Amino acid sequence: MTYQGEIGMPIPLPAVSHRQTPRTSNVYLWRTRWVIEASPEKVWEALSQPEDWPGWWSYLISVHQLSPGDVEGLGAVRRFLWRTRLPYRIGFDMRTLEVVPGRRLLAQAAGDVDGTGTWHLRPLATGTEVIYEWRFWLRRPWMRRLAPIARPLFAWNHAGVMRAGGEGLGRYLGVPVFQPTEVDVDPEWVAR
Repeated sequence: MTYQGEIGMPIPLPAVSHRQTPRTSNVYLWRTRWVIEASPEKVWEALSQPEDWPGWWSYLISVHQLSPGDVEGLGAVRRFLWRTRLPYRIGFDMRTLEVVPGRRLLAQAAGDVDGTGTWHLRPLATGTEVIYEWRFWLRRPWMRRLAPIARPLFAWNHAGVMRAGGEGLGRYLGVPVFQPTEVDVDPEWVAR
């Protein structure tokens, strides 16, 4: 199901003026892949309860539910505060836009970064493939200024945070997780 907002219209990404439109160097599309030796149901149960993530994801400081959404969680809003491998924290609110139980979870971010994050789960013979797609642009002025030269450092940072998430989820579920794969998709493709 897809969250339709209060007047029945899909929730768009945050509006930006022509002066705020993200430059290509400020737009990111990262994909992370985990292969987890657990059933999609167990993985879904863990991923669909973000308030529990700080217990197993070492870089996540806190998750606070601001609005519960409907019975499936559509429209739920949560505030996330992350620490990183670099000397800064990042925070944003995530609104759940789509829930396909056991298969996909889509949310929209607004805060230090704006964009969308999508969890995709696919059953495998030996467990579950999890793909996380994080398409976003930077909102903090210092990050936007540094983006043209700091992109590799931001990618390294994100990869470490995601690796810790995969490892933490494996420990939480008591199963092995194969090393995640991080892909920084070409920014020219993202801008299309």
